[in-house]
Amino acid sequence: MNSPSLYPENERPVEAWCDLHNVHVRLADGREVITPLWWYPSLHGATPAQRNNIELMLAGVHWPDVDEDLSIRGMLAGWKYPTAKAPEKAA
Repeated sequence: MNSPSLYPENERPVEAWCDLHNVHVRLADGREVITPLWWYPSLHGATPAQRNNIELMLAGVHWPDVDEDLSIRGMLAGWKYPTAKAPEKAA
């Protein structure tokens, strides 16, 4: 009996970076997952240098400077921190 892999190869991160507003992760199958930076308060409050010190894991991404881990499945599912607050929009 075959069981699905816990870590599908197509969801393996191959590149990750942060810009001023988003977290970007490119997957092995070519998809790019983009989530808002404000979803993750510890990353949102980090310096650009801390946000761009990234380690790729089998099924996610790790930021050692802020001790933050995000799973690809969580990003794909749209999970955000319960305490995350959207920034105020300028009027």
